[in-house]
Amino acid sequence: MRRIDVIAISLGFATLGLGAYVLLRWLGVPQEQAEIWTPTVLLGGLMVWLATYAFRVVSGKMTYHQQLQNYKRAVLAKKLAEMSPEEIAKLLQED
Repeated sequence: MRRIDVIAISLGFATLGLGAYVLLRWLGVPQEQAEIWTPTVLLGGLMVWLATYAFRVVSGKMTYHQQLQNYKRAVLAKKLAEMSPEEIAKLLQED
């Protein structure tokens, strides 16, 4: 994740919190109750975001994992391109 993404997510959560507070006050919720529910909304949003992050980590769909797989494939393709047909045949017979 890039630095700008972290900044955007942080600003998004701050805006979500302020928006939730303003919306609750506009709906007529007393100030004390709005002050209790606003962090609850933010915490719920954070938990959802963490769950999606954990899912990407477990499933291996993170940018780092994809870049690593692409690099390994490129290295193997380069090695295969540098091999002679005899070496390829010998390698296939070993399997």
